[in-house]
Amino acid sequence: MHICLAPLEEQYEIVRRIETAFARIDRLATEAKRALTLVGKLDEAILAKAFRGELVPQDESDEPASVLLERIRAEQALAPKPKRGRGGKPSLVS
Repeated sequence: MHICLAPLEEQYEIVRRIETAFARIDRLATEAKRALTLVGKLDEAILAKAFRGELVPQDESDEPASVLLERIRAEQALAPKPKRGRGGKPSLVS
């Protein structure tokens, strides 16, 4: 059986290109892992900034959250309580 091989110089070029491709793949895999780690940290950082009120500029004319919550509680206390009826389905028999 006869097997044809590429000339030696061409074989070296093929090996060089494959090694270059593998090196690039390794770099990309490392960058992808790093990016995934940073994305997880980004979620945490955004939540922390949100709770500290650092995501949007603060408006001095806005009332404090404590005042708003107290006003909501007062309105709920004054609102009529919904009446509870008997549960179940209405009767179909007249």
